Amino acid sequence: MARYEMLNNIAHRDLRVATGFGPEFGDETGMMPAFPSEFAELQREYPIFLQKNSTTGEWQSVVLLGFEQHENLFLQDGRWNAGYLPGAAAKGPFLIGFQEQRVDGELRQEAVMHVDLDHPRVNTASGEPVFLPQGGNSPYLDHIASVLRGIRDGSTYGAGMFAMFDAKGLIQPVKLDVQIDEQHRVVVNGLHGIDRDRLALLEGAELLELNRAGYLEGAYLMLASLHNMRRLIAEKQRRLRTQAAALSASKN
Repeated sequence: MARYEMLNNIAHRDLRVATGFGPEFGDETGMMPAFPSEFAELQREYPIFLQKNSTTGEWQSVVLLGFEQHENLFLQDGRWNAGYLPGAAAKGPFLIGFQEQRVDGELRQEAVMHVDLDHPRVNTASGEPVFLPQGGNSPYLDHIASVLRGIRDGSTYGAGMFAMFDAKGLIQPVKLDVQIDEQHRVVVNGLHGIDRDRLALLEGAELLELNRAGYLEGAYLMLASLHNMRRLIAEKQRRLRTQAAALSASKN
């Protein structure tokens, strides 16, 4: 269970964060949250889909990393094999919380950074230091702060974007049914995407509304991201061949 504390340079002066990748850090996951603020980067390497929160009914964008719940096809030998690391992975053990503070005599909810002290990346022996010896933020922590701002802004922006997509009938269910090879077929349920045909039929006023809100680009970036399914399938096929060859060699 997570144990979050508000980050400060006194209590956490010796804190370090391991930045490698692997199952021991919880990186074996088939999908993870994505945010519109990073769509331009994500669409170059990951397929972007939508999922509906069964509790709130709200839409959340996700990137597909594998075809099974605990399969991340971007993980390889302790590395994340992609040019861009999704913010949900890059943020590590940190998140933005809110604290009531008095500013100019007025109580406000101010964003503050928290750290999960029970996260497997957190230690005091190795990894990136969170603070400099004299107490200032390390370059690593400055980077994390930037990632968290992108997540916060993207989450707020995405809520409006996906609500408008839904209102205009642009969201459709997607059932991934992929024949990987002769012996392996994978099915992924619960995903949704942009209805390309419906988007093409939108009239001028609706397109203008989407464009002025800044949402039209997001729809096209999601559609463009789907070509990355070929990369996922190819990597899955490669790993299955490697496993088959290893199994055959062990029998000889």
